Amino acid sequence: MSGRLGPGLVVVALMGAVIGSVGAPLITAVATGLHVPLEAAQWTLTITLFTGAIVGPVLGRLGSGPHRRAAILVTLALVAIGGALTALPLPFAALVIGRGLQGLGVAVVALLMSVARTHLPPERSATTIAALSVASTAGIGVGYPLIGLLDQLAGLRAAYALGFVLSAVALVVAWRVLPREEPGERPKIDVTGALLLGAGTLGVLLVIAEPSLWRNPWLGASILAGAIAILAAWAAFELRTAAPLVDLRLLGQASVLRANAAMLVAGIGTYLLFSLLTRYVQTPADAGYGFALPGVAAGAALIPFSAFGFFAGKVLPARAQRRAYPIAAAAVVLAALVFAAATGSLVVVLIAMAVLGFGVGGISAVMPKLVLAGVPQAETASVLSINQIVRSTGFSIGSALAGLLLAAATPGGALLPAPGGYVAAALWSVPLLVMSALIVGRRTAG
Repeated sequence: MSGRLGPGLVVVALMGAVIGSVGAPLITAVATGLHVPLEAAQWTLTITLFTGAIVGPVLGRLGSGPHRRAAILVTLALVAIGGALTALPLPFAALVIGRGLQGLGVAVVALLMSVARTHLPPERSATTIAALSVASTAGIGVGYPLIGLLDQLAGLRAAYALGFVLSAVALVVAWRVLPREEPGERPKIDVTGALLLGAGTLGVLLVIAEPSLWRNPWLGASILAGAIAILAAWAAFELRTAAPLVDLRLLGQASVLRANAAMLVAGIGTYLLFSLLTRYVQTPADAGYGFALPGVAAGAALIPFSAFGFFAGKVLPARAQRRAYPIAAAAVVLAALVFAAATGSLVVVLIAMAVLGFGVGGISAVMPKLVLAGVPQAETASVLSINQIVRSTGFSIGSALAGLLLAAATPGGALLPAPGGYVAAALWSVPLLVMSALIVGRRTAG
């Protein structure tokens, strides 16, 4: 069983990444095909990251008990239902709901990592966890060419149907390879904590992803203040309850706190740049910039991203952590600078995409080592669920921030941003990644 467990877990994580990100190359197609604003279409990507952040800790709690296998299988079944909603010719609201259910595939990665740490030998466990982390991030570009081809040949719903097929395959693979857990006490789920975390996170995303809220500054400020207050109440509740959704006391460990702080900042910066590049190459020809790549070509443009991401996942974990993480962060900074320097060259933009993939893959491969350093095995699922919240929240903010910055760069009455809007937005990722590297550097130095 253990011989096929590692590869099976990676396959499930890879398919989950493809399913979760299937909306990225289809944002423009959703906006034009369903006649909704581009900002609204962006939610077909952001909502998957949001649900991953909220459901992750719930699954993390289930992963510490005897129902881990059942939790994974039920979650993947819900992902398949979400895929069916996206593939059927239903209204835009149903599509968003379906994409939200597909986001559960992002949340299940922490459980897959806990399975690897529990059921595999230490050396295989470490390499499998790194591979799972890379597959769940750098693997997002694997299915893009096929998604684009299906959209171009058979339409939007056929492209989304690919997510349904992959979710069914992932469910079968998981059913075949997941070991049964030892009997034990049923874990308690902190429903109140989940609701508070969801409401607070949603409030933050709303004020970032919906620039129209700030047309009335009092409304935008009120929603933001309310979200912060709810998150503060959530933290206070988690520290007092006997069975918290997330054991925030673990953040008292300097290694866990700093690794998660670095992941939050890096997640915002990397996904901001990723969202910008994927949208830039698809910009229509009448904008005066971009390359108007059709769906299949835009998907193929992400092959370098995934290829170099998996390459980084192989080579960087072997290096000392104090060198591997800064190298990965520097790659993301370099990608932003390369893009900013030559936005008119498709070759250069593809190089930037490849360098970004190297950085994302490297960060993903090294992060589990950073966050699990010194953590007892019994706390694996809880610690990884914290990191899952942080990573998904960072990605969600990065996705929403991309939409916000481009909306701010769009002249009144225009549909597309001004030519320099993409460059200005991309450069926002530079200080974020520098800050992330400094946080990790302080940790390793300590």
